[in-house]
Amino acid sequence: MTSNDQSSTALEDGARSPREARATVSQEAIAQAAADLWAARRECSPIPPLTQSFPGLDVAGAYAVQEVNMRRRLAAGATLVGRKIGLTSAPMQQLLGVDEPDYGFIVDDMVITGEAVAAERFCAPRIEPEVAFLLGSTLRGPGVTVAEVRAATTAVAVALEIVDSRIADWKLTLPDTVADNACSAAVVLGDWIPFTGDIDLPRCEATLHLNGAHIDSGTGDAVMGDPAAAVAWLANALAEYDVELPAGQFVISGSFTSAAFVHPGDTAAATISGLGSVSLSFS
Repeated sequence: MTSNDQSSTALEDGARSPREARATVSQEAIAQAAADLWAARRECSPIPPLTQSFPGLDVAGAYAVQEVNMRRRLAAGATLVGRKIGLTSAPMQQLLGVDEPDYGFIVDDMVITGEAVAAERFCAPRIEPEVAFLLGSTLRGPGVTVAEVRAATTAVAVALEIVDSRIADWKLTLPDTVADNACSAAVVLGDWIPFTGDIDLPRCEATLHLNGAHIDSGTGDAVMGDPAAAVAWLANALAEYDVELPAGQFVISGSFTSAAFVHPGDTAAATISGLGSVSLSFS
């Protein structure tokens, strides 16, 4: 069974997905919240926090909302190509009052292959420098270790993730950001570099520039101590829903730095020592 098959079978005959089964809100609320977010993304028109519109929405329900919209995109012809991990730094977790990351999906039309993207495609975009892991073998939890992540990874690349909130003014609680695909909107990837033993990701330094000005710098140990630890966490978290990280997909593992807002006319660039750089202009 492919990843698309795994994601779409829960729709058949009105069956509830494992995430929907764990949610404390109704299927009707999950469907409506997903529809509201879908419209907000399509129309680039942010909506009030879902936790205000649906007061009973918890994290389990939020993942169910996210899954509904992932299945909707797959049904429309998109292909699942990867995953993103968010809230990997201690300050961001403290801000939202949580003690673990969250995650979202990446489909093929979220991967930017050119040098520019239209800013009007997003609501309130920000950019973050991350490292992407290209998997050469499947990771399936529970019990995935950092060593197993390293062994499964064939290549790594600099990633510039565009995070965007379809919730107005970035007024988010954890369920809001989880439902909103962990705020993932798009990603541009640098060249894939073979992942050899001499690449020490926790000690790699990322720098973020906007219009040539230095915005922030940070090292890989800001990402759960090791970006590979974030990928292991994701593999084990997905295992709770009988989902794996398949060979051939990639994972962006969390930001090394703070995020910066971008506007039309801006050019953003990310560099990670030993891995190279990537840039993107916003028209």
